[in-house]
Amino acid sequence: MARNIVVEDLKSLAVMDREIEIVERKGLGHPDSVADGIAESVSRALSRYYIDHFGRILHHNTDETQVVGGQAAPKFGGGVMLEPIYILLVGRATTKVNGERGEERIPYRTIAVSAAREYLKKNFRNLNTDEDVLIDCRIGQGSQDLRELYDPTKLLANDTSFGVGFAPFTETEKLTYETERYLNGELHNRYKEIGEDIKVMGFRQGKTINLTIAQAFVDKYIPDKAHYLNVKEELKEKILDYSKKFTEKDVRVYINTADNPEKNLFYLTVTGLSFENGDDGSVGRGNRVNGLITPYRPMSMEAAAGKNPVTHVGKLYNILAFRIANDIYEEAKGDVKEVHVRIVSQIGRKIDDPHVASIQVIPSQGVNISKYEREFKDIADRHLASITKLKEEILEGKVQVF
Repeated sequence: MARNIVVEDLKSLAVMDREIEIVERKGLGHPDSVADGIAESVSRALSRYYIDHFGRILHHNTDETQVVGGQAAPKFGGGVMLEPIYILLVGRATTKVNGERGEERIPYRTIAVSAAREYLKKNFRNLNTDEDVLIDCRIGQGSQDLRELYDPTKLLANDTSFGVGFAPFTETEKLTYETERYLNGELHNRYKEIGEDIKVMGFRQGKTINLTIAQAFVDKYIPDKAHYLNVKEELKEKILDYSKKFTEKDVRVYINTADNPEKNLFYLTVTGLSFENGDDGSVGRGNRVNGLITPYRPMSMEAAAGKNPVTHVGKLYNILAFRIANDIYEEAKGDVKEVHVRIVSQIGRKIDDPHVASIQVIPSQGVNISKYEREFKDIADRHLASITKLKEEILEGKVQVF
């Protein structure tokens, strides 16, 4: 197959060489990330049911989950939930199948609600999913034209969409990403006071990286103001020390900058999640498939979480674009400063044959990128040829989509 793959020399200043850089990561418990996580868990649950009962993944897209904040009254020593969080599962799924024994109805809403509740239980240790969360499922059957188009044997794109990726991560991007994972990983296990709702905003100016962190604290583990401030200071010191793994630049850490001890204003929560108290979330408003929001980089606004893993190029191409970009960067390491990859589809076109795969490269000084053109095209070609393998990785939860 002769795929339309185009390599260009990009005349631009690499992000790492610019004076200013801004990067954001919305952590596991941010309302937008919660919506993403639930949408993806519902898609995987439906996919497993379809495979177990029909031998293949049937048409579905569950990428419209909404999280509506509740009401809570946090206080030192432990507060209470006043009104439950509301989660609305929206999207389309195959709801019935005509087989040899006639029409078989699929318990898609039961599957979806169960998957959503299990995701919450698994990831948020201070959330009472039985009492403090209402889950409503309004997933319905998809349109006839898309159901007819969806054929796992033909692998035709069921959307006209594009995916975007880049490589490599800058030090600021690595540090922003890893700081949230550190807080929601090792430090989360060590400090029971830490909630899962964490946002990290990285801002580099010259050789100084500023990390502004919104960290939810769980009130029942914090008896008073002094304990809160002590834990916050400990976290700051640990993050500063941890940052040395990723950069030699001057790092400055700011945690919960809206706190005002004199007015007894602190980021306290009952559940460790801001959606307990009015904060809302939607699929696709948070991180891209690389786990970051990067305004200084090319990005797609496509919501990847919840889309079907077989033919939805809005999911597959975004994942693939980052893999192609990373492999190209590794292939020409030292000769390449930055790689951008964009892949666009046409609805009804085979997913392994996009309308175009665009590769743009910022070379190191004095490097003629044309000598790598064949290698770069071959890398993209190999990834596109093996695009169907992504399905299994996605179903097993091995691929990050937010």
